[in-house]
Amino acid sequence: MKKIVIGLMMSLVAGNCWATDYVIDSTHSSVVFKVKHLAISSVPGRFGDVAGKFSFDPAKVEASMAEATIKATSINTMDPKRDDHLKGADFLDVAKFPAIQFKTTKIEKVSDTAFNAHGVLSIHGVSKPVVLAVTYGGAAKDPWGKERAAFEAKTTINRKDFGLTWSKTLETGGLVVGDDVQITLEIEGVKA
Repeated sequence: MKKIVIGLMMSLVAGNCWATDYVIDSTHSSVVFKVKHLAISSVPGRFGDVAGKFSFDPAKVEASMAEATIKATSINTMDPKRDDHLKGADFLDVAKFPAIQFKTTKIEKVSDTAFNAHGVLSIHGVSKPVVLAVTYGGAAKDPWGKERAAFEAKTTINRKDFGLTWSKTLETGGLVVGDDVQITLEIEGVKA
């Protein structure tokens, strides 16, 4: 029995030994979102401050992991008045909930360059499971010899699932702010 336990432990260690650890490079990463406005157009925005880390092995994607923290105060929709409203109690309430967090729970390979990252997203004090559709952009050395890897990830969430329920109903029955939030992440990491 002891040999079986030791063998299992060794295989778990071996499974992760080839994964490379990276730190998210916030200057080459972005978190962008779009939300319907007046049910007729989409308004984009972004979060400018994202930090975190990931571990990735292209030969064994399932052994990878990621975690990230976004400062909610870094929201920017190119309209300071709207940004102040989004930071306030009607939406993100950044005084009480200063961070948005994501941590993977499982990685599911789709192809050599695509996978689904299952994880837990925490916004406004509410944590919910989400799935990110991820595309691996590749790896390269920068001019200073640092190894980098890049990914694009997309998902859509319902803001009301996270307690962000403010809106107003229009005369036509539509909403000032749509419920669905389309999120796109462009993440580049530097080898730790």
